[in-house]
Amino acid sequence: MSRIYEALQKAESERKLDRTENEPRVPAERLDTRSAVAAAEYETPSSFAAPHTTEFSGEATSGGLNLEAIPRYAWNPSISRLPSLLDRGPAIEQFRSLRSRVYELRDIRPIKSILVSSGLPQEGKSFISANLAMSLARHKNSKVLLIDGDMRRYTLHELLGTESHPGLADYLAGKASMEEIMQRPQDAGNSNSGLQALANLTFIPGGNGGDKAADLSGNARFGELLRTAASYFDWIIVDSSPVLPVSDGVNLARSCDGVLLVARSGVTKYTVAQRAAAEMRAANILGFVLNAVEESPQVGSYYGYNANKE
Repeated sequence: MSRIYEALQKAESERKLDRTENEPRVPAERLDTRSAVAAAEYETPSSFAAPHTTEFSGEATSGGLNLEAIPRYAWNPSISRLPSLLDRGPAIEQFRSLRSRVYELRDIRPIKSILVSSGLPQEGKSFISANLAMSLARHKNSKVLLIDGDMRRYTLHELLGTESHPGLADYLAGKASMEEIMQRPQDAGNSNSGLQALANLTFIPGGNGGDKAADLSGNARFGELLRTAASYFDWIIVDSSPVLPVSDGVNLARSCDGVLLVARSGVTKYTVAQRAAAEMRAANILGFVLNAVEESPQVGSYYGYNANKE
């Protein structure tokens, strides 16, 4: 009787082992874990298992990136257009708030690549893209890849004060490798903590897609770029063309985990916002960002008192 019992126990153990081995394994970076997000610039890393251990050094694995091969450029960022680089002020608090919302959304479902677009030009999508990327780079020393996906009117290089070529259009056309279109700042060693965060930022300019931008945006190489880069970066922010005049942004959104739409206060009409959301109906719309809101801090608010007086 004891031998039969032992045999049954052994068989049950083998069945459990088979079930365990056959169950799909969830990668650590895709786990949906909750984490509290504070508004400080450098917080203790949360339990979310994003690839923070990846450093900008070492040789690439097969089919990956050689991070040491990424060229360095002398960046001259426009501080007036990048308030997220400042140490304090109402503007930086707004981008910290946006950053916190993005982290909350990632607690609900895995998100790493975010496309930022708008309905029409001049609504501030590039401004939001760049400052969101900077804010994320300052948070927990996250590694951020910022991509200028507007291959018609690429402007992010102007905000960073760097070169616009080679860029995304060159990679999608098969004229350059991933490492060749990426760039990093030569020296981010500055007393300003915001400028120090540039060391965590990698940038891909737009290049010149011209009339071929629509065809290039539908190229499968863009999805390959995001999948490869996902192993090396905590966040990937993609600035795209406005969705109503051209289809580029809609094409790029298919490869991204989520979409943020930008509306300009006092300028964007409700019907335009509706149409923009409709164009992105096949994507995961995370929400709208209302840009250029002109409201001064209320009396008694945080910025209504002198921080030097206790």
